[in-house]
Amino acid sequence: MSTESESATPLLVASVGPASAQGPAEPVSRSWTTLFSLVWFGYWMANLVPLQLLLPQQLEAISPASKVRDFAIVNGISGLVALLALPLCGALCDRSRNRFGRRRIWLGAGALTFAAGLIVTGEQRSVTGVSVAWGASMLGLSAATAGLTAVIADRVPVPQRGMISSAIYGPQALGVVAGIAIVSSFGLSFAHSYAVLAVLLILCVVPFLAAYRDTTYDTEPPLRLHLVIASMGSSLRNRDFAWAFGGRLLVNLANSLGTCYMLYFLTDDLRVSDPESSLLAVTVVYLLAGILATTVAGVLSDRLGRRRIFVALAAVLQAVSGFLLAGFPSMTVALIASALMGGGFGAYMAVDQALITQVLPDAESRAKDLGIMSIGSVVPPTLAPLIASFIITSDRGYSLLFTAVGVTAAVGAALVYRIRSVR
Repeated sequence: MSTESESATPLLVASVGPASAQGPAEPVSRSWTTLFSLVWFGYWMANLVPLQLLLPQQLEAISPASKVRDFAIVNGISGLVALLALPLCGALCDRSRNRFGRRRIWLGAGALTFAAGLIVTGEQRSVTGVSVAWGASMLGLSAATAGLTAVIADRVPVPQRGMISSAIYGPQALGVVAGIAIVSSFGLSFAHSYAVLAVLLILCVVPFLAAYRDTTYDTEPPLRLHLVIASMGSSLRNRDFAWAFGGRLLVNLANSLGTCYMLYFLTDDLRVSDPESSLLAVTVVYLLAGILATTVAGVLSDRLGRRRIFVALAAVLQAVSGFLLAGFPSMTVALIASALMGGGFGAYMAVDQALITQVLPDAESRAKDLGIMSIGSVVPPTLAPLIASFIITSDRGYSLLFTAVGVTAAVGAALVYRIRSVR
């Protein structure tokens, strides 16, 4: 049996051998990278625009007095869903055997489930309804993530992984800005806003699904829940894998704490005259800094063959951003801090994704291990509002919140240098 479908588009798919610890040897093309990046553009838009704008507005419309608590509840539930679903979907993805392809089926089905969840979320008029619908969306997101992240280890050679990581995280802020601009400019209702995001998500996923073909793998033993749990424990007992997971978890948590209540910070603490326009301005600054840093850091990391120094310095930039907002809260400082946060986060994720693919314990269980790692990037944005809600309602409010951002990012930077197998 051939490892690739004969109908695959030549520019996007080349013959790829079975999984190996060293990864594939043949580089991916520009066309492959472009379509892969487009998937992530839709993914980030569909995930982060609701978190930063639509869910806060929707919950404020339902109950203005309890909006902070309700936002925390909704995201706490979705975070629990993602925490359970990510490693399980990864393990199932590794064992999937079908003509559509074990990665493609999870990406396609996950995207459809995610899109359906978005549409249903937009129709909800109660906190309970929003919680259930958004939790279902996170189930779809987890399934899609299992396929997407495994594709990197399956198909991208190590010398290109910094560049590919840039292609993943470069579109992040761009997707948020584009989504916020569309929703704000046309004055769409909640239902229409979520529906537009769902349609854009599918449009971004389809070209990659149509072109990509999976490699063929040998049959694996049936899935057993206790074996999945034991396998997760085995992966986390790998020293470098555990330090990389801890660093990713903390840095993503810091970034999420710094951005999850930005709309409320601008509205309730800085009391700007036009919170939505101010949020868009802050996000644009975040975007520009993130795109620049993501592109430069990923390429330099590949050329120099070094990962840790880029990851650590990028985390430090985010720490500085948090400390600035904690000490000098103003719209001007918010813009400066957004540049540091966006640049730091863009550079961090660009190189960290490449670093992570080099500390995977087992080439035959890539999706499962990457599913564990995805907990460090998907769960923090959903748990951050719950943590932040307790901090915001304390005596020091947003000042303490942004101090926590600085401390968390700094600790995450320190964990990176505990990794020894990657330079």
